Amino acid sequence: MSLPIIFDTDPGVDDAQAIALLFADPAFEVIGLTTTFGNVPVSTATRNALLLTELAGRDTPVAAGVAEPLVKPAGNHALHVHGQDGLGNQQLPAPRQVPHTLDAAHFIVEQTRLRPGEITLVAVGPLGNLALALALDPTVAERIREVVVMGGAIVEPGNVTPVAEANIFSDPHAAARVFAAPWPLTLVGLDATHRAVLDPPRLQRIAARQGALGEVLARSYDFYADFYRSVKDIDGCHPHDSCALAYLRRPELFHTARGHLSVGTEGLAEGQTFFAPEGRAYLDGRWSGNPLVTVCLGMDGAAMVAWMEEVLTATER
Repeated sequence: MSLPIIFDTDPGVDDAQAIALLFADPAFEVIGLTTTFGNVPVSTATRNALLLTELAGRDTPVAAGVAEPLVKPAGNHALHVHGQDGLGNQQLPAPRQVPHTLDAAHFIVEQTRLRPGEITLVAVGPLGNLALALALDPTVAERIREVVVMGGAIVEPGNVTPVAEANIFSDPHAAARVFAAPWPLTLVGLDATHRAVLDPPRLQRIAARQGALGEVLARSYDFYADFYRSVKDIDGCHPHDSCALAYLRRPELFHTARGHLSVGTEGLAEGQTFFAPEGRAYLDGRWSGNPLVTVCLGMDGAAMVAWMEEVLTATER
């Protein structure tokens, strides 16, 4: 039985890898993509999502979403990481499709009303669309099967500040609303994603089986891998967003814990994710006020990228 997915994304090189994976795995039923600012402006993210969907041979709806944070001033996008176009500075054609008539938050609300209890929401960018969906209809939290968020860091250092991961830092107030909502939520953060490295030979094997989409993946990977080589001295890249999909398909690869999750919204702790393990008593109750969630504290990175290659090379596009 397939797993219905709404994929909330800001493509983004690792987002593009995850979108290819999402469409390649027959276990996923892709209800739609929703887009947000983050790695790139939301207009670029939407263009990329439409184009990647076409290259995958799909006509899946793409709903454009939030363009800026809920509260904090808009900041810089990660263009130095992903390129001006989000995909490594390629000469890309314009997509033929146009965005869905509904914006992302309304799309999420509508689809969960049509299929209550069925849809898993996978969010791999800043969390404004989820926060706005909750504001539009708080009962959306009761209709979602599961939320999987790629973001945050519990023990691992941050990647945009010493303590904060990029997606959460980009809109910490949205993350605070999402972590406070009563839906089943799993955080797949840097503690897991930094364990996986997608190396050049593996990416080349994947790209060779993915047709026109594979060409885009290969060219964007080169730019992304150059960034990682310069800042972390690794040969390859961390496939962050694909790890969120791996959690759904290969949960046995992850080391998890249950507890309460909150986020700093001001000062030096802006964007920092705080995890209070279930049953642990602290000096006051503020750390344990949010609902229980699952966080990933580790992952078998070698097995994860092997699974990723297996799915993306199983058939030739």
